[in-house]
Amino acid sequence: METVLLVIHVLIAIFLIGVVLLQRSEGGALGIGGGGGGDGVMTGRGAANLLTRLTAVLAAAFFGTSIILAVLSGSHNVPTSILDQTTETTPAQPAEPAAPLSQ
Repeated sequence: METVLLVIHVLIAIFLIGVVLLQRSEGGALGIGGGGGGDGVMTGRGAANLLTRLTAVLAAAFFGTSIILAVLSGSHNVPTSILDQTTETTPAQPAEPAAPLSQ
């Protein structure tokens, strides 16, 4: 279960990187890259872009799988005390006496 979820998580991360790299650069607030026009993200036309929606869905799936993997990995470590562990040992048997050396 955990391995399958980890593979899905990695695939989502790869697709998320690809979708982000496919998007058009808007230059941020520095005015570089040809941005600054009237078609920004906050306008009605640019908000419903397919890549924007796909990025949001993939990001939500990435966060979801991250949280699930964190919960699953924490369930393996059950704290135990070394004092509670019992060891069953058998008493050591005495060694057989060595045979006398013949000359």
